[in-house]
Amino acid sequence: MTTRWGIAGTGGIAARFVQALQQTPDAELVAVGSRTDRRADAFADEWDIPHRHGDYDDLARDDDVDVVYVATPQSRHADDACRYLDAGKHVLCEKPMAMTEAEVLRMTASAHLAERFLMEAIWSRFLPAYVRLWELLLHGRIGEALFVEADFGFAMPVDPAHRLFDPARGGGALLDLGVYPLQLASLVLGPPDRVVASGHMGETDVDETVVAALHHPGGKLAVVKASIRLNLACTARIVGTEGSIELPAFMHCPESLTVRDTFGQAEVIEAPIEGEGLRYQVDEVHRCLAEGVGESRVMTLHESAQIAATMDTIRDQIDR
Repeated sequence: MTTRWGIAGTGGIAARFVQALQQTPDAELVAVGSRTDRRADAFADEWDIPHRHGDYDDLARDDDVDVVYVATPQSRHADDACRYLDAGKHVLCEKPMAMTEAEVLRMTASAHLAERFLMEAIWSRFLPAYVRLWELLLHGRIGEALFVEADFGFAMPVDPAHRLFDPARGGGALLDLGVYPLQLASLVLGPPDRVVASGHMGETDVDETVVAALHHPGGKLAVVKASIRLNLACTARIVGTEGSIELPAFMHCPESLTVRDTFGQAEVIEAPIEGEGLRYQVDEVHRCLAEGVGESRVMTLHESAQIAATMDTIRDQIDR
């Protein structure tokens, strides 16, 4: 069965998502929506998309679309996702799901009311390395996981016009990059019960560098870092009672894992990404739709709300 997709937004991630759909046999890209006819036409011409809409509401009214991939700026995610859910479309929403936990809960309520599928596009969760990581944890390869450290950051010159430095579009290190270390800590340790964070607010009033220490039930700990002004290692490490697992750069899309036992003996597990990595989450959407379920069991709406709540707490502590 073919699933017909529409894309809201025409930025770089939208272009990558087109390639993901092209590599998925049961996916058909039928429509694109943007803020103007010019943007929609240019994107549609480049990728040979039959329906082009110069207004996001027009995309919502397109009866040939089954699922919308929301690739607009994160400040728009909640409104855009609810727009398409209310119109009877299923939605895959680019990360972060929204700006706040309250927005995520509003989106979730809309999905439940419309009886439509909704998922945050944390593509990492569906990549071969993350699937293998979960299997290793589930089978106790490193015993009980007690500690996670992860960071993601790169150095960019300050540009007030760039979305990462624009507070109106949800800029800053935490929402755009910090979500990746946070989702790893959430995957391994669950939601934290205490958060202590610090960071640097830049000249455009967005968080440029963020560090947070998370305390999880049972005395488990995580340290996460994110930056849009510093080149961080972009790696991660999970430590358990009987060993550790290392995720090389880039930790959000690794193609291998290194497992070490308590004696330091290492095993490298290869987990290559085949084609465009975003396609793995497309497969998950299709699987869920075929099963008739409203959310993914790998990336649940409850977890998306918990991650957003953690980011709310971090932002409250650094924006002082």
